[in-house]
Amino acid sequence: MGCELFLCATPIGNLDDMTFRAVEVLKGVDFIAAEDTRHTRKLLAHFDIHTPLIHYDENNKSTVGKKIIARLLEGESAACVTDAGTPAISDPGADLVRLALEHNIKIVPIPGACAAINALIASGLETGSFIFVGFLPNKNFSDRLQALKDRRETLIFYEAPHRLQRTLENLFEAFGARRVTLARELTKIHEEFIRGQLGSIELDAPRGEFVIVVEGAPEAMVENFIDSDVLTIYNRLIDEGVERKEAMRRTAKQFGLSRRDVYQMTVKETEPE
Repeated sequence: MGCELFLCATPIGNLDDMTFRAVEVLKGVDFIAAEDTRHTRKLLAHFDIHTPLIHYDENNKSTVGKKIIARLLEGESAACVTDAGTPAISDPGADLVRLALEHNIKIVPIPGACAAINALIASGLETGSFIFVGFLPNKNFSDRLQALKDRRETLIFYEAPHRLQRTLENLFEAFGARRVTLARELTKIHEEFIRGQLGSIELDAPRGEFVIVVEGAPEAMVENFIDSDVLTIYNRLIDEGVERKEAMRRTAKQFGLSRRDVYQMTVKETEPE
C-alpha cells in the first residue's frame, strides 16, 4: 500500500452501507485524513479499526495537505474520508487529490455511498444525463442559476435545512414550475422523498441535509403561447387585486416559466416605443 492515496466512501446514514473493501483499506493504511476526527472515530470504533487519524478540512488543507503528501512520498499510505459519503465531492478531498497528482502519487477510489446519486435514482426524473451543482454560493448565485437555466440535464443541488426554503424560491425564480424531488435523511430512519413542482413546495422547520433534484429544461419547441397570452393572465390578476410579485408567480407557474421571464415581459410591455 505504500505511496498511495485511497479515497474511501463512508456511509451517509446507515452503517451497513460500509463496504468490506473500505473496511479493509481503512485497517491497512498508515493513517487516515478525516474531515472531522470525532465523527470518524465513531465510525472506526464500530468496525474495530484502530488506524491513526489526522484532521484535514477546508480550513487547514493548505498546511496539512503538504504534510500528508510528504508522508506519502516517504512511502506511507493514506486514506481520505469525508464525514459522510464520497470524498472529493463538495469537500477539500478534491484539493488533496490534485496535490497528490502533482507529485505522481497513485490515487485509488474506493466506491460507496453518494447522496447525490441516491437522490437522483429515486427522484423519478431523467437519470441519463445530469449536472451535479452541489451547494450554491452565497453570492452571485443568480448568475449561476441563469447559466443553468437552459441546460437539458437533470440538476442536483445540496442544501442545508436553514437555507432550503430560500433556495427553493430562488430555483423557482430562475427555472419556473419544473418538477423537483427533495431527498432528506438518506439511508437513515427518517429517510423521505418529497416530490412536486418548484413554486408549490413549502416545508415548516425542515430538518436534515437535503439533496434537491430538479428537472432539466424542456426540449426546444414551438411554444403554445405568445407573450401577449402571458401578459393577459398577468394583467388580469393585477386587475383582481393580486399583489405584483404573487401575480408573477401564478402566471409563471401556469405557463411553466420563471418569474424572471414574466418580469421581463412586463418590463418590455411598458417600454416606450
